[in-house]
Amino acid sequence: MKKNKKIIDAEEPTGEVANVAGFLPPPSKREHQLVEWKSTWRDDYLRWVCGFANAEGGVLEIGRDDQGQAVGVAHAARLLEEIPNKVRDVLGIMVDVHLRQEGGHDVLEIHVEPYPSPVSYKGEYHYRSGSTKQELRGAALSHFLLKKQGLHWDAMPLPGAQWTDLDAKVLQRFRRLALRSQRLSVEMLQEPDDSLLDKLHLTAAEGLKRAAVLLFHPDPERFVGGAFLKIGFFESDADLRYQDEVHGDLLSQVGKAIDILKAKYLRAWISYEGLQRIESYPLPDAALREALLNAVVHKDYASGAPIQISVYPNKLMVWNPAQQPQPWTAQRLLAKHASTPVNPDLASIFFRAGMIESWGQGIERMVQACNDVGLKIPAFVPEDGGFWVTFSFAQQLIAENTTGSVTGSVTGSATGSAPAMMRLPPISRLVWTLGGAELAPSEIQQRLGLLHRPTFRENYLRPALQQGLLEMTLPGKPASRLQRYRLTPSGKALWLGLQQKTD
Repeated sequence: MKKNKKIIDAEEPTGEVANVAGFLPPPSKREHQLVEWKSTWRDDYLRWVCGFANAEGGVLEIGRDDQGQAVGVAHAARLLEEIPNKVRDVLGIMVDVHLRQEGGHDVLEIHVEPYPSPVSYKGEYHYRSGSTKQELRGAALSHFLLKKQGLHWDAMPLPGAQWTDLDAKVLQRFRRLALRSQRLSVEMLQEPDDSLLDKLHLTAAEGLKRAAVLLFHPDPERFVGGAFLKIGFFESDADLRYQDEVHGDLLSQVGKAIDILKAKYLRAWISYEGLQRIESYPLPDAALREALLNAVVHKDYASGAPIQISVYPNKLMVWNPAQQPQPWTAQRLLAKHASTPVNPDLASIFFRAGMIESWGQGIERMVQACNDVGLKIPAFVPEDGGFWVTFSFAQQLIAENTTGSVTGSVTGSATGSAPAMMRLPPISRLVWTLGGAELAPSEIQQRLGLLHRPTFRENYLRPALQQGLLEMTLPGKPASRLQRYRLTPSGKALWLGLQQKTD
């Protein structure tokens, strides 16, 4: 085992040490996904070695305190020989162990490569996530073992499930959607059902895959428990008023859920622009649709729990029993990221049907849809065993993002309540807010309670100008710092009409 140890002189550059295993970043002043510190060695720390091997690899440094300061490790020379042998005998893998001297103290570095096959510690499977070690159990362990074998849950066959059990109407609907999206050839869509399923890679030698049953069976819950959506209206966390459930094939569940939400749970505000009647909901259709599609496609169906949609007077929350990508951060989720679906076969069919994209854009679409109507972006919060997406309605936004003086300006310039104003379409909201005043763009944006300037200009100011409801006080100097905006006669007529409908 001598080939697995190395004594590094104190003058040796730390950058070289960090790259011995070929995958480590320069040393950090804090623990993270690839670095763990321990002040002494215990055989129990083989669990941490196991966790690194099952994740992205990493370095376990022995002889450092919780702040990363070198405190030294006793019997370093003996441990330099013993640790590689214990790792080999207990975990069945090979590691490199190096001895460094830092500030007169001995520090051992155990460099662990990521392993392509599962590594267990006495029958336990551990995984490095962020700066913590987790023991994998239940559904998480099943997903991990499948992934290490190059498999995924939705691709496993369901013995006894036959293509003749599937709903021919749902398959025909999929053909229409795929034809419209132009993501499958006409020739392929004309194939018989059994041949089409085979070419979509939804069959195995043992029968249909789980994905095929979830997508096209009239009652997938016969095979997969919890494959449905639950909706409830809450006055408070402890006060459930009414609820519904959405069952059936996955391709239909999202549409059914949105129809129920809009008919029963989300109150529309009726307004008029001229003779046109407009219904405005507290949450954009596009944002709600993306949230539900993401939940259905990325759900951990092995959990047996349904997707849960909780509607409150001021918000809507979607809970999805999902496994989080590792390492997970909110910044990573909100930034541009690769698409790594938990259920690739499900995702492929939803993509072919034109219902989702294949570039991991669902989060961006939710954020953009909220920005377009002046709502704050949804909150994304992971928890053990699931993931929350929370949308705040317009009433909640004005309560959080405007001050008393702003609200006073709104209600002073137009008869009616601020929550009523927030239910109006963007252009009507601007007209209501401006009233008989002449204001600078920044003042109008502030009174509207909008934080995003491009959203204000593209969805409020510019359309109002184009429709002749708004005019500049200095039309010959559009970029002047003294520029103000006021309502035109048409804008004033709309403003008066809004007052009459909300009195």
